[in-house]
Amino acid sequence: MKDANTFETVKAGFTEYLVKNQYRRTPERYAILEHINAIDGHFTAEMLFKTMQNNFRVSLASVYNSLDLLIKMGLIIRHQFGNNPAEYERTFRTIIHHHLVCSNCGKIKEFTDKNLKTTIEAKKFNNFLPHHFSLCIYGYCNKCKHLI
Repeated sequence: MKDANTFETVKAGFTEYLVKNQYRRTPERYAILEHINAIDGHFTAEMLFKTMQNNFRVSLASVYNSLDLLIKMGLIIRHQFGNNPAEYERTFRTIIHHHLVCSNCGKIKEFTDKNLKTTIEAKKFNNFLPHHFSLCIYGYCNKCKHLI
């Protein structure tokens, strides 16, 4: 049985989704997926675009369109932390984690909590099938807490 989190499995699922939904299988889409696979943590569309320019020419519009497609597939998640630009994060090959977001400077710190994970995974939702979750706690980091 294949591990659902190997990149080869993710890539095969990506191809299957593109074929099934009659999307073109372009080299740009696969290059974007490969670049996302190499990123640990959060990234913006602009950051992804800039890092790709060194190895693969792709338009910013293609990056945004591919990010939307990957969100539909559940392979990445979009975060909007306060007034900061949207950030993305892959949902494959990652550990479930949560975010502490400073309401003043926008700093984000990730944390894990086994009790939260267990509680959320055990929760049953009517008419809803979750595929990924993340908790955001807003407050003030050590540098900013003196401002309140």
